[in-house]
Amino acid sequence: MSDSNSLLLAPKKLCILRLSAIGDVCHAVAAVQAIQRRHPQAEITWVVGRIEAALLKGLPGVELVPFDKSKGFQGYRELWQRLQDRHFDLLLHMQVALRASLATLGIRATLKVGFDRARAKEGQWLFTNRRIAPQAEPHVLDGFMGFARSLGVTDTTPQWQIPVSEQDTAFARAQIPDDTPTVLICPSASKDERNWLPERYAEVADNLAERGYQVLLCGGPAQREKRLANAIVQHAQAPLRNLVGQTSLKSLLALIARAKAVLAPDTGPTHMAVTQGTPVVALMAHSNPQRTGPYGQQHYTVSCYQHHVEQQKGRSLSELPWGTRAKGPDLMASIETSAVLDALNLALSQNH
Repeated sequence: MSDSNSLLLAPKKLCILRLSAIGDVCHAVAAVQAIQRRHPQAEITWVVGRIEAALLKGLPGVELVPFDKSKGFQGYRELWQRLQDRHFDLLLHMQVALRASLATLGIRATLKVGFDRARAKEGQWLFTNRRIAPQAEPHVLDGFMGFARSLGVTDTTPQWQIPVSEQDTAFARAQIPDDTPTVLICPSASKDERNWLPERYAEVADNLAERGYQVLLCGGPAQREKRLANAIVQHAQAPLRNLVGQTSLKSLLALIARAKAVLAPDTGPTHMAVTQGTPVVALMAHSNPQRTGPYGQQHYTVSCYQHHVEQQKGRSLSELPWGTRAKGPDLMASIETSAVLDALNLALSQNH
Protein backbone atom coordinates (compact mmCIF):
# COMPACT_ATOMS: atom_id res chain seq x y z
CA MET A 1 0.00 0.00 0.00
CA SER A 2 1.42 3.41 -0.94
CA ASP A 3 1.93 6.05 1.73
CA SER A 4 -0.83 8.20 0.27
CA ASN A 5 -3.30 5.33 0.25
CA SER A 6 -2.46 4.48 3.85
CA LEU A 7 -3.17 8.09 4.84
CA LEU A 8 -6.55 7.92 3.11
CA LEU A 9 -7.54 4.61 4.65
CA ALA A 10 -6.14 5.24 8.14
CA PRO A 11 -5.97 9.01 8.74
CA LYS A 12 -4.72 10.13 12.15
CA LYS A 13 -4.88 13.90 11.84
CA LEU A 14 -7.57 15.23 9.54
CA CYS A 15 -8.48 18.81 8.63
CA ILE A 16 -11.83 19.73 7.06
CA LEU A 17 -12.24 23.01 5.20
CA ARG A 18 -15.83 24.06 4.63
CA LEU A 19 -16.44 27.66 5.61
CA SER A 20 -20.02 28.40 4.61
CA ALA A 21 -22.99 28.53 4.27
CA ILE A 22 -25.40 27.17 6.90
CA GLY A 23 -27.03 24.70 4.52
CA ASP A 24 -23.75 23.49 3.08
CA VAL A 25 -22.27 23.11 6.54
CA CYS A 26 -25.27 20.98 7.53
CA HIS A 27 -24.55 18.76 4.51
CA ALA A 28 -20.88 18.59 5.46
CA VAL A 29 -21.70 17.46 9.01
CA ALA A 30 -23.23 14.29 7.58
CA ALA A 31 -20.00 13.53 5.70
CA VAL A 32 -17.77 14.35 8.68
CA GLN A 33 -19.77 12.15 11.01
CA ALA A 34 -19.73 9.33 8.47
CA ILE A 35 -15.92 9.62 8.51
CA GLN A 36 -15.95 9.51 12.30
CA ARG A 37 -17.93 6.28 12.29
CA ARG A 38 -15.35 4.70 9.95
CA HIS A 39 -12.27 6.26 11.60
CA PRO A 40 -13.18 6.84 15.26
CA GLN A 41 -9.54 7.40 16.28
CA ALA A 42 -8.92 10.21 13.79
CA GLU A 43 -8.33 13.66 15.25
CA ILE A 44 -10.55 16.05 13.28
CA THR A 45 -10.10 19.80 12.97
CA TRP A 46 -12.71 21.78 11.03
CA VAL A 47 -11.97 25.24 9.62
CA VAL A 48 -15.43 26.80 9.38
CA GLY A 49 -16.99 30.24 9.05
CA ARG A 50 -17.46 32.24 12.24
CA ILE A 51 -21.26 32.32 11.95
CA GLU A 52 -21.49 28.64 11.03
CA ALA A 53 -19.25 27.72 13.98
CA ALA A 54 -22.02 28.90 16.32
CA LEU A 55 -24.29 26.17 14.94
CA LEU A 56 -21.60 23.48 15.15
CA LYS A 57 -20.34 24.34 18.65
CA GLY A 58 -19.86 21.18 20.69
CA LEU A 59 -19.85 18.87 17.68
CA PRO A 60 -18.63 15.56 19.14
CA GLY A 61 -14.96 14.80 18.50
CA VAL A 62 -14.37 17.86 16.32
CA GLU A 63 -12.11 20.85 17.02
CA LEU A 64 -13.62 23.93 15.39
CA VAL A 65 -11.35 26.68 14.05
CA PRO A 66 -13.54 29.68 13.13
CA PHE A 67 -12.57 31.83 10.16
CA ASP A 68 -13.89 35.39 10.00
CA LYS A 69 -14.10 36.46 6.37
CA SER A 70 -15.23 39.95 7.37
CA LYS A 71 -11.67 40.68 8.56
CA GLY A 72 -10.23 40.35 5.08
CA PHE A 73 -6.53 39.44 4.99
CA GLN A 74 -6.34 39.72 8.78
CA GLY A 75 -8.74 36.78 8.99
CA TYR A 76 -6.33 34.68 6.94
CA ARG A 77 -3.38 35.73 9.08
CA GLU A 78 -5.21 34.76 12.28
CA LEU A 79 -6.13 31.37 10.82
CA TRP A 80 -2.59 30.64 9.62
CA GLN A 81 -1.07 31.73 12.94
CA ARG A 82 -3.38 29.42 14.84
CA LEU A 83 -2.41 26.46 12.66
CA GLN A 84 1.26 27.32 12.05
CA ASP A 85 2.61 24.54 14.29
CA ARG A 86 0.18 21.91 13.03
CA HIS A 87 0.63 19.30 10.31
CA PHE A 88 -2.22 17.14 9.07
CA ASP A 89 -2.23 13.86 7.22
CA LEU A 90 -5.14 15.05 5.12
CA LEU A 91 -6.90 18.27 4.26
CA LEU A 92 -10.38 17.73 2.81
CA HIS A 93 -10.92 20.90 0.78
CA MET A 94 -14.72 20.86 0.46
CA GLN A 95 -15.32 24.37 -0.93
CA VAL A 96 -14.48 25.55 -4.42
CA ALA A 97 -14.66 29.30 -3.78
CA LEU A 98 -11.30 31.02 -4.30
CA ARG A 99 -11.41 32.60 -0.83
CA ALA A 100 -11.60 29.10 0.64
CA SER A 101 -8.70 27.92 -1.50
CA LEU A 102 -6.61 30.88 -0.32
CA ALA A 103 -7.19 29.74 3.26
CA THR A 104 -5.52 26.39 2.46
CA LEU A 105 -2.22 28.13 1.69
CA GLY A 106 -1.50 28.29 5.41
CA ILE A 107 -2.70 24.78 6.24
CA ARG A 108 0.06 22.17 6.09
CA ALA A 109 -1.06 18.71 5.05
CA THR A 110 0.56 15.78 3.26
CA LEU A 111 -2.49 15.27 1.06
CA LYS A 112 -4.84 18.07 0.07
CA VAL A 113 -7.95 16.45 -1.36
CA GLY A 114 -10.32 18.43 -3.59
CA PHE A 115 -13.12 17.87 -6.05
CA ASP A 116 -12.55 16.16 -9.39
CA ARG A 117 -11.38 18.46 -12.18
CA ALA A 118 -14.90 18.99 -13.61
CA ARG A 119 -16.19 20.33 -10.29
CA ALA A 120 -13.00 22.07 -9.10
CA LYS A 121 -14.22 25.53 -10.08
CA GLU A 122 -12.35 28.80 -9.49
CA GLY A 123 -9.04 26.98 -9.83
CA GLN A 124 -9.53 24.75 -6.80
CA TRP A 125 -7.48 22.03 -8.52
CA LEU A 126 -4.42 24.28 -8.26
CA PHE A 127 -4.58 24.07 -4.45
CA THR A 128 -4.90 20.28 -4.11
CA ASN A 129 -2.81 17.22 -4.91
CA ARG A 130 -5.53 14.58 -4.79
CA ARG A 131 -9.06 14.46 -6.20
CA ILE A 132 -12.20 12.59 -5.24
CA ALA A 133 -13.99 10.43 -7.80
CA PRO A 134 -16.22 12.18 -10.34
CA GLN A 135 -19.98 12.12 -9.75
CA ALA A 136 -22.75 12.71 -12.25
CA GLU A 137 -25.24 15.36 -11.11
CA PRO A 138 -25.02 14.80 -7.34
CA HIS A 139 -26.88 16.59 -4.61
CA VAL A 140 -24.45 18.82 -2.69
CA LEU A 141 -24.57 16.42 0.26
CA ASP A 142 -23.69 13.47 -1.96
CA GLY A 143 -20.82 15.53 -3.34
CA PHE A 144 -19.44 15.91 0.17
CA MET A 145 -19.94 12.20 0.80
CA GLY A 146 -17.49 11.68 -2.07
CA PHE A 147 -14.79 12.89 0.32
CA ALA A 148 -15.91 10.31 2.87
CA ARG A 149 -15.79 7.57 0.26
CA SER A 150 -12.22 8.55 -0.60
CA LEU A 151 -11.39 7.63 3.01
CA GLY A 152 -12.89 4.17 2.70
CA VAL A 153 -16.30 5.04 4.10
CA THR A 154 -19.00 2.69 2.83
CA ASP A 155 -21.88 3.67 5.13
CA THR A 156 -22.87 7.01 3.64
CA THR A 157 -26.44 7.14 4.96
CA PRO A 158 -26.67 10.68 6.36
CA GLN A 159 -26.91 10.99 10.12
CA TRP A 160 -26.58 14.10 12.25
CA GLN A 161 -25.58 14.69 15.85
CA ILE A 162 -25.55 18.45 16.43
CA PRO A 163 -25.70 19.16 20.16
CA VAL A 164 -28.09 21.66 21.69
CA SER A 165 -27.76 22.95 25.26
CA GLU A 166 -30.33 22.36 27.98
CA GLN A 167 -30.95 26.10 28.00
CA ASP A 168 -31.81 26.15 24.29
CA THR A 169 -33.97 23.06 24.66
CA ALA A 170 -35.84 24.70 27.56
CA PHE A 171 -36.34 27.85 25.45
CA ALA A 172 -37.82 25.78 22.64
CA ARG A 173 -40.08 23.86 25.03
CA ALA A 174 -41.41 27.15 26.42
CA GLN A 175 -42.26 28.39 22.92
CA ILE A 176 -43.65 25.04 21.75
CA PRO A 177 -45.30 23.13 24.61
CA ASP A 178 -45.99 19.44 24.04
CA ASP A 179 -49.71 20.08 23.52
CA THR A 180 -49.25 22.87 20.97
CA PRO A 181 -48.78 21.68 17.36
CA THR A 182 -46.59 24.28 15.71
CA VAL A 183 -45.38 25.21 12.25
CA LEU A 184 -42.29 27.40 11.87
CA ILE A 185 -42.11 29.89 9.03
CA CYS A 186 -38.55 31.08 8.38
CA PRO A 187 -39.44 33.49 5.58
CA SER A 188 -36.18 35.17 4.67
CA ALA A 189 -33.35 33.89 2.49
CA SER A 190 -29.90 35.46 2.20
CA LYS A 191 -30.99 37.25 -0.97
CA ASP A 192 -34.32 39.07 -1.24
CA GLU A 193 -35.00 37.64 -4.70
CA ARG A 194 -35.36 34.20 -3.09
CA ASN A 195 -38.08 35.39 -0.71
CA TRP A 196 -41.75 34.60 -1.22
CA LEU A 197 -44.43 37.29 -1.02
CA PRO A 198 -45.42 38.39 2.51
CA GLU A 199 -49.14 38.36 1.74
CA ARG A 200 -48.89 34.73 0.63
CA TYR A 201 -46.97 33.72 3.73
CA ALA A 202 -49.80 35.40 5.66
CA GLU A 203 -52.44 33.41 3.77
CA VAL A 204 -50.67 30.19 4.69
CA ALA A 205 -50.33 31.28 8.32
CA ASP A 206 -54.04 32.12 8.51
CA ASN A 207 -54.95 28.73 7.07
CA LEU A 208 -52.76 26.94 9.61
CA ALA A 209 -54.14 29.00 12.49
CA GLU A 210 -57.71 28.14 11.49
CA ARG A 211 -56.75 24.47 11.74
CA GLY A 212 -55.37 24.80 15.26
CA TYR A 213 -51.65 25.22 14.58
CA GLN A 214 -49.48 27.75 16.33
CA VAL A 215 -47.41 29.65 13.76
CA LEU A 216 -44.01 31.03 14.73
CA LEU A 217 -42.03 33.39 12.52
CA CYS A 218 -38.27 32.86 12.92
CA GLY A 219 -35.16 34.37 11.42
CA GLY A 220 -32.03 36.38 11.99
CA PRO A 221 -31.53 39.90 13.38
CA ALA A 222 -30.97 41.71 10.04
CA GLN A 223 -33.34 44.62 9.40
CA ARG A 224 -34.40 43.14 6.05
CA GLU A 225 -35.53 39.99 7.85
CA LYS A 226 -37.44 41.98 10.45
CA ARG A 227 -39.16 44.04 7.74
CA LEU A 228 -40.35 40.92 5.95
CA ALA A 229 -41.64 39.39 9.19
CA ASN A 230 -43.46 42.61 10.10
CA ALA A 231 -45.09 42.67 6.67
CA ILE A 232 -46.32 39.10 7.15
CA VAL A 233 -47.78 40.00 10.54
CA GLN A 234 -49.56 43.02 9.04
CA HIS A 235 -51.12 40.97 6.25
CA ALA A 236 -52.22 38.12 8.50
CA GLN A 237 -55.68 37.98 10.04
CA ALA A 238 -54.65 35.52 12.77
CA PRO A 239 -52.21 36.51 15.53
CA LEU A 240 -48.69 35.34 14.77
CA ARG A 241 -45.78 34.99 17.15
CA ASN A 242 -42.83 36.85 15.73
CA LEU A 243 -39.48 35.56 17.02
CA VAL A 244 -37.38 36.99 14.19
CA GLY A 245 -34.12 38.26 15.63
CA GLN A 246 -34.76 36.58 19.00
CA THR A 247 -33.06 33.22 18.47
CA SER A 248 -29.52 31.97 18.12
CA LEU A 249 -28.75 29.25 15.60
CA LYS A 250 -28.77 26.70 18.43
CA SER A 251 -32.12 27.80 19.84
CA LEU A 252 -33.57 27.89 16.32
CA LEU A 253 -32.36 24.32 15.85
CA ALA A 254 -34.12 23.37 19.09
CA LEU A 255 -37.34 25.02 17.88
CA ILE A 256 -37.11 23.19 14.57
CA ALA A 257 -36.72 19.89 16.38
CA ARG A 258 -40.03 20.45 18.21
CA ALA A 259 -42.02 21.78 15.24
CA LYS A 260 -44.42 19.69 13.19
CA ALA A 261 -43.10 21.26 9.99
CA VAL A 262 -41.00 24.13 8.66
CA LEU A 263 -41.81 26.44 5.74
CA ALA A 264 -38.92 28.40 4.25
CA PRO A 265 -37.38 29.54 0.96
CA ASP A 266 -33.93 28.43 -0.22
CA THR A 267 -32.13 29.14 3.05
CA GLY A 268 -30.23 27.55 5.93
CA PRO A 269 -33.19 26.55 8.15
CA THR A 270 -34.50 24.23 5.42
CA HIS A 271 -31.35 22.14 5.80
CA MET A 272 -31.32 22.52 9.59
CA ALA A 273 -34.77 20.91 9.52
CA VAL A 274 -33.39 17.91 7.65
CA THR A 275 -30.78 17.37 10.37
CA GLN A 276 -33.60 17.16 12.94
CA GLY A 277 -35.88 14.92 10.91
CA THR A 278 -38.53 17.65 10.75
CA PRO A 279 -40.55 17.83 7.53
CA VAL A 280 -39.71 20.98 5.59
CA VAL A 281 -41.49 22.62 2.68
CA ALA A 282 -38.90 24.57 0.72
CA LEU A 283 -39.89 27.22 -1.83
CA MET A 284 -37.43 27.41 -4.70
CA ALA A 285 -37.13 29.28 -7.98
CA HIS A 286 -33.47 29.99 -8.72
CA SER A 287 -31.65 26.70 -8.00
CA ASN A 288 -32.30 23.09 -8.89
CA PRO A 289 -34.00 21.39 -5.89
CA GLN A 290 -32.44 18.07 -6.90
CA ARG A 291 -29.02 19.63 -6.36
CA THR A 292 -29.50 22.02 -3.45
CA GLY A 293 -32.95 21.31 -1.99
CA PRO A 294 -33.61 19.73 1.44
CA TYR A 295 -31.90 16.35 1.22
CA GLY A 296 -34.37 13.48 0.95
CA GLN A 297 -37.33 15.86 1.29
CA GLN A 298 -37.61 17.22 -2.24
CA HIS A 299 -41.08 15.63 -2.50
CA TYR A 300 -42.33 18.44 -0.24
CA THR A 301 -40.53 21.17 -2.18
CA VAL A 302 -42.58 23.67 -4.18
CA SER A 303 -40.46 24.75 -7.11
CA CYS A 304 -40.89 26.88 -10.21
CA TYR A 305 -37.20 26.49 -11.07
CA GLN A 306 -37.64 24.21 -14.07
CA HIS A 307 -40.22 26.45 -15.70
CA HIS A 308 -38.09 29.57 -15.37
CA VAL A 309 -34.71 28.09 -16.25
CA GLU A 310 -36.07 26.40 -19.37
CA GLN A 311 -37.82 29.60 -20.40
CA GLN A 312 -34.66 31.64 -19.89
CA LYS A 313 -32.26 29.22 -21.54
CA GLY A 314 -34.54 27.96 -24.31
CA ARG A 315 -33.55 24.36 -23.59
CA SER A 316 -34.96 21.50 -21.56
CA LEU A 317 -33.64 20.98 -18.05
CA SER A 318 -31.99 17.71 -19.03
CA GLU A 319 -29.90 19.58 -21.62
CA LEU A 320 -28.59 22.20 -19.18
CA PRO A 321 -25.49 22.00 -16.97
CA TRP A 322 -26.32 20.61 -13.53
CA GLY A 323 -25.60 23.83 -11.66
CA THR A 324 -27.49 26.21 -13.96
CA ARG A 325 -29.37 28.93 -12.09
CA ALA A 326 -32.46 30.84 -13.08
CA LYS A 327 -32.15 34.61 -12.68
CA GLY A 328 -34.55 37.40 -11.87
CA PRO A 329 -36.04 39.28 -8.91
CA ASP A 330 -39.67 38.19 -9.38
CA LEU A 331 -39.47 34.44 -9.99
CA MET A 332 -40.85 33.48 -6.58
CA ALA A 333 -44.16 35.16 -7.44
CA SER A 334 -44.86 32.15 -9.65
CA ILE A 335 -45.40 30.01 -6.54
CA GLU A 336 -49.10 29.93 -5.65
CA THR A 337 -50.47 29.68 -2.14
CA SER A 338 -52.55 26.63 -3.00
CA ALA A 339 -49.45 24.64 -4.01
CA VAL A 340 -47.71 25.53 -0.74
CA LEU A 341 -50.73 24.49 1.32
CA ASP A 342 -50.90 21.18 -0.54
CA ALA A 343 -47.23 20.52 0.23
CA LEU A 344 -47.66 21.51 3.88
CA ASN A 345 -50.67 19.22 4.21
CA LEU A 346 -48.61 16.34 2.88
CA ALA A 347 -45.72 17.12 5.24
CA LEU A 348 -47.99 17.48 8.26
CA SER A 349 -49.86 14.28 7.46
CA GLN A 350 -46.58 12.41 7.84
CA ASN A 351 -45.65 14.03 11.16
CA HIS A 352 -48.70 13.77 13.41
